[in-house]
Amino acid sequence: MTDYVLGLGGNKGEVRDIILKSYDLIEIQIGEIVCKSSLYKSQSWGFDAEDFINSAVVVRSRLHPEEVLEITQSIEKQMGRTHKSVNGTYTSRILDIDILLAKDLVLQTKTLEIPHPKLHLRNFVLKPLQEIIPQYIHPVFCKTIEELAEICEDKLPVTKL
Repeated sequence: MTDYVLGLGGNKGEVRDIILKSYDLIEIQIGEIVCKSSLYKSQSWGFDAEDFINSAVVVRSRLHPEEVLEITQSIEKQMGRTHKSVNGTYTSRILDIDILLAKDLVLQTKTLEIPHPKLHLRNFVLKPLQEIIPQYIHPVFCKTIEELAEICEDKLPVTKL
């Protein structure tokens, strides 16, 4: 069994409802959610758009990381997502699900990188993680989530809802 940490977020449509429905789909298709953060509101990161709502979950699963990726992408599509980006540029989205961490796994393939390569740069990712796994040690940086949040240069406000 592997504990995967997934980040969920979006800024189009009924985002709260979409995230809550996504939790159900994750439990059915990937595994048991053993820990769930609150919802957080933040400004868009890397482009101008409506505010995002984000959360994080820890999911216990027997699935391989590539299988989890396939399923998260399928859930995104089920919830109405039509594309990842436009010409490599971030855009508004109904739902984005990222695999942020997977125990102590360090993995890099053509389609997946674990830990997520931008996790430590994004306050909107770190805040939910601080709530649910503050003492988790990042397997590449060898710092806790709490420590990464303290040194994160992203100062965009993130508000618990």
